[in-house]
Amino acid sequence: MARKGPDFVTPLRRILIALLAILLVVLFLFWRIDSPRAEQMRHALIDRVVPGFEWALVPVTKFGQMAASFQSYARLYEQNQELRRELQRMSGWKEAAVQLEQQNAKLLAQNNVRIDPALTSVTGRVMVDSGTAFRQSVLLNVGQRDGIVDGWAVMDGLGLVGRISGQGQRTSRVILLTDPSSRLPVTIQPSGQHALLTGDNTQLPFLDFLENADDVRPGDRVVTSGDGGLFPPGLPVGQVVLATDGRMRLRMAADYQRLEFLRVLRSHGAEPLADMGALIPPDDLGLIGPQLPASPVDAAQASDPLSDGTRND
Repeated sequence: MARKGPDFVTPLRRILIALLAILLVVLFLFWRIDSPRAEQMRHALIDRVVPGFEWALVPVTKFGQMAASFQSYARLYEQNQELRRELQRMSGWKEAAVQLEQQNAKLLAQNNVRIDPALTSVTGRVMVDSGTAFRQSVLLNVGQRDGIVDGWAVMDGLGLVGRISGQGQRTSRVILLTDPSSRLPVTIQPSGQHALLTGDNTQLPFLDFLENADDVRPGDRVVTSGDGGLFPPGLPVGQVVLATDGRMRLRMAADYQRLEFLRVLRSHGAEPLADMGALIPPDDLGLIGPQLPASPVDAAQASDPLSDGTRND
């Protein structure tokens, strides 16, 4: 077995480490000496050594700049994410503001509709639109507790929409004028022609039973006539248009595509007459003309209070 030669590396390493430690201690002590001579020596050493090591400081400087840029980028990224979240929140608020603006415009439009001052109203929100191929109706969130009665007229901010047809305690159904079961007597202005507005499940119901179609022109204004006591007279309904099939139809004044708030008009019909004789004034007021002489049978009945007007043959 071969023997190893003497080991000179380990002692030399120890010596170098010791010398380096001594040099560092001396440098530390020299750098800490508070003396004008030592200060001048330090400045002289820095002036001689540091400029020659500028090339070595370039990577350190670049690395520091990269670290600062990365920190700045991280801050910008966080700010960008925060701005995105803020933009999303603002978009939600903007949508809510637009909806409120639309609702406000519709409510203001309802207030601007000119109707009879004697007609009061109840405003409700459309809950469900149940328009189908065979029925055109909507559901309101007002009902019997709000005094809603069948047959009352319903308007939006522009014109007549339909009538109440069935109500519960909290809801009521509105049959639209476009429903096939809807029939509405109307007056065409300025000619004064009377017609019947008939729904046919389209956005342009037709005018039927015109008195004189030659006096009706496209663009004429159509209002309710009040015939039959169904609706109050003078409510705006729409304008006359000439359809491609040659029939006179009606372009509705109400915006059927945006039915959100509807106003139910309280319509109080004429009082029924319970006592028809109450309309006949007494004879002593001189308001009734001369009466015909009574027949013998009437005279006999008048003289006999027990007589019931029957004869026994």
